[in-house]
Amino acid sequence: MDDHIRRALAHSAIIDMTTVGRRSGQPRRIEIVYHVFDGRIYISGMPRHQRRSWLANLAADPRMTVHLKGTIQADLPATARIIDDPEERRSVLERIARVWNRTDVDEMVRYSPLIEVEIADRAA
Repeated sequence: MDDHIRRALAHSAIIDMTTVGRRSGQPRRIEIVYHVFDGRIYISGMPRHQRRSWLANLAADPRMTVHLKGTIQADLPATARIIDDPEERRSVLERIARVWNRTDVDEMVRYSPLIEVEIADRAA
């Protein structure tokens, strides 16, 4: 992977993310924020009782594409790991809550989507 891409991925940013529609099989692209903590990439969202379509798509097929769209532009194949473990969720979401200046961590742990993203050949 190019060093410019590595550096771009090292900082939280707005990206586009493409998943495969679980029913349609068609690509579904959305804009979303990712966070980087201890070299790991996470995507979450505001708490909502209804499951996000993008999360349901990733539950059916964890393959996705991360689209960098700032100064550095790239389409990066990736895999998502849905984080369901309550302790791991709390650990990550507490950090995201601080970034977003939120105080409703318990609500976030219960209802926010949360995935860890692994970029293909990231170590290459």
